Amino acid sequence: MSTLESSSVEAGLVAGRPADLTPVVLDAAGLESTAPSHLRDLKAGLAEEGYLPAELTVEARFCEDDPLAVQSESDRLREYVRAAAFLGVGRVAVDVAECCRPDDAESALAALGERARREGVAFELRGSIDG
Repeated sequence: MSTLESSSVEAGLVAGRPADLTPVVLDAAGLESTAPSHLRDLKAGLAEEGYLPAELTVEARFCEDDPLAVQSESDRLREYVRAAAFLGVGRVAVDVAECCRPDDAESALAALGERARREGVAFELRGSIDG
């Protein structure tokens, strides 16, 4: 992390104060929808109950030996990054459960990580993309 980023974080924390919220990890499989109206209701409901979505976990499956399937999975994962940003989630954790096209999956996940950073969400890759 650069000095500038660290200074920004520290400055933000100095101006802040503790909140009485419970951080929670959301599982993408448990989301009924990633439509903005559903996410808006979910975000409001979590806040009303005193919960703060801290992490969204997503299982990735690059199990078909087809570039179009890799693209389809990548699009699905990108939708969850967008949902995480909408919900104010701090981190998206992607667990690679299966992978038959490691090179394509690695490229797709690198792009996904960059997208997450642009959305203001930390990105963590769990599991192995080795075939």
